[in-house]
Amino acid sequence: MLCASSSSFGHASMTMASSPLSRFVGTTLRCDDQRRPSSWKMRNPIRTSAYPLFLNQLNKDSTRPNTYKEVTKPFRQIFAQEISTQSKDDDISIAKVLLYIAAEDEAFLAFNREMDAMSFVKENQSDSEEEQESVQDQSYPSKTDSEEHLLQLDGKSISEWLSELDAISKEVEAELVSRDIGCHSVQILEAVNTVLFDTRGFERTSKRLALDPKYSYLHSVLNSRCGTAFLFSVIYIEVCQRLGLPIVGARVGEEFLIWPKTENPEELFSETSGQSLFAIINGRCVDDPGSMASDLTGKSLLGLDVATNRDIIGIALANLIRVHWRRASKPSPGLMLTSPLSQLNSVSVSNFPLLRPQDLRLAIAAAERLLILEPLNWRLRRDLGMMHYYVRQSREAIQELSICIAFAFDEEEAKVLTLFVEKLHLLSSLKSPFGSDRLAVR
Repeated sequence: MLCASSSSFGHASMTMASSPLSRFVGTTLRCDDQRRPSSWKMRNPIRTSAYPLFLNQLNKDSTRPNTYKEVTKPFRQIFAQEISTQSKDDDISIAKVLLYIAAEDEAFLAFNREMDAMSFVKENQSDSEEEQESVQDQSYPSKTDSEEHLLQLDGKSISEWLSELDAISKEVEAELVSRDIGCHSVQILEAVNTVLFDTRGFERTSKRLALDPKYSYLHSVLNSRCGTAFLFSVIYIEVCQRLGLPIVGARVGEEFLIWPKTENPEELFSETSGQSLFAIINGRCVDDPGSMASDLTGKSLLGLDVATNRDIIGIALANLIRVHWRRASKPSPGLMLTSPLSQLNSVSVSNFPLLRPQDLRLAIAAAERLLILEPLNWRLRRDLGMMHYYVRQSREAIQELSICIAFAFDEEEAKVLTLFVEKLHLLSSLKSPFGSDRLAVR
């Protein structure tokens, strides 16, 4: 069942897009690598996984990048181009953009894994020259690489992952054919649930597992068949879109809820088999008295701001920021991004909290991409500036926080940020580790 944390089908007479199912019109959702080089023989093995194909299948003549930013730059450019303001929102593929996001993050992780492997080889002087060359012979994205060649995840191209969604929609169509039924919204959504949860065995993650980032990436959810409720909402939207059935969604409190587009929203709340269509789609949160979703009616549904495709991508990125920050700050329980702002006197080069650097970098990447979508979001820019502070990137922190001050609507917070930026200027002027781009913990 779908109750997506943030992030009608009407009657047979409603207009439907042309689709393989248009002949049915007239049908409920139940949603409750680090590759080890072949010649590398280590005495102290490192836990490894398959090296992402988008790195080791690329042009062998491409030069080795010195920083992770050089590796991720091509991916970021593709993302920015896809969600450009020149693109009509309806033309943006939510699934494709989420796969672009995953590809960039996987490229970053692959670069880190290789840097670790190279460090290991250098630390073991007994390793042969051949072993060292095997690590150094990896190839990287170049400007001439095709998009299809560049963007691969777990051995599949972006188009192949999108084909997984195509396959699900075809299975739904086959399910409807086998039942010899029409295409009323309830029946179609029942068929989607049957395919996802009965045939394919998809399931929603528990709250504990939801903190594992892999359940927040679309390709991982399609591969493992386990993910967050929000990503199940995305899968519903994508599958039903392929079937010509429009699904819309909106934020409601901490949830992201979806429903079939209809001119008569009251029908979504009419109970069938003891449960409304709205509850069937969105799951347990609709019946949870503590959730804002439980108070919704057909009338109040009309007052919700329906999310655009860009909005949904933004929710996905906000979820990634939250998940990666929680993992990054796990060694320092209770630490918040804005904690230093309330403790200005304790800000010093010797008082940095313990953090997980890799997760923090991923949170920064998600925030940077979200800022491309929401450049005037001053609170997001403040959070990005604070993350740069935590990784001791003084220039970037000062830049983002200074812009934030100019946009801030809260005068008191602007004053606090101004004092904090002045403190950063002072620290960066000293000969200290601050500004060296080194983290408090490795």
